[in-house]
Amino acid sequence: MSLLDSLKRVTTVVADTGDIEAMRQFLPQDATTNPSLLLKAAQQPAYRPLVDAARADADRLGLPEARRTEAFMDRLAVNFGREILKIVPGRVSTEVDARLSFDTAGTVAKARELISLYEGAGIARERILIKVGSTWEGIRAAAELEREGIHCNLTLLFSFAQAVACAEAGVTLISPFVGRIYDYYRKERGAEIPADQDPGVQSVTRIYHYYKKFGYQTQVMGASFRKLEQITGLAGCDLLTISPDLLEVLQKTDGEITPRLTPDAARASTEEKITLDEKSYRFLHNQDAMAVEKLSDGIRRFYEDGRKLEQWAATAVATA
Repeated sequence: MSLLDSLKRVTTVVADTGDIEAMRQFLPQDATTNPSLLLKAAQQPAYRPLVDAARADADRLGLPEARRTEAFMDRLAVNFGREILKIVPGRVSTEVDARLSFDTAGTVAKARELISLYEGAGIARERILIKVGSTWEGIRAAAELEREGIHCNLTLLFSFAQAVACAEAGVTLISPFVGRIYDYYRKERGAEIPADQDPGVQSVTRIYHYYKKFGYQTQVMGASFRKLEQITGLAGCDLLTISPDLLEVLQKTDGEITPRLTPDAARASTEEKITLDEKSYRFLHNQDAMAVEKLSDGIRRFYEDGRKLEQWAATAVATA
């Protein structure tokens, strides 16, 4: 048995890629995309029909060029999402532009637009996760969207405060970034960190224990992995989203994985329940220097990735 097959027995495996062929190879349950993955995939000849269809749909709207570019990007994301859902049996995450990270109303409006496009294409909203940054504004937008039956994946999650606020908001899924947490502390310490002391793994373990101990329905999906040990260290987590290169390592490595996270261990944990309003959330999050730095850096990176996709899309629209 491969490690990948073994992992699938205890955790839902998600493909962190926009490469449809990679999904056919690894057969994940769910998939997640982002602007950089979409840009890479959209430039491959095999996916040209998806690009052309998105551009034609945007052109038919008769919008000014800037708005047409935005419409093209939305339809491109949805077209790739639809193709992905022909392969994965579960859900696909589609990202809201990072420029809306501090705009609750704008995030809600964009999420509704994306869901409308999916539903117009015959895809039920239950198969879509709207990916939103875990700012206070993003969490509030997700709470509103969840009440409408629009399910959300809260990304760029680094602090326990973010995790608690997401659970209290009733979001469907959170994506704590294991690798980026590890990167911060590795740089700070100036050395590799032993697997049993990995701060990214420890962060997700704490969140998992808290959610299961207090009966929150929000799912935990570890993300942003740097090495195999981080994945195996979180076996048993609700979901893990894994890049194709690490999926390949798991697929080519024989062995069995023992669950590290279990509901029984969660119930036995020493976590105490807390409740956060906006002021207490902001204070608790601010006490975590790593989380403050990584959230800001993550938003900037996501924004830059979005602008690269936007620049490519604008050129595609202008030269159509």
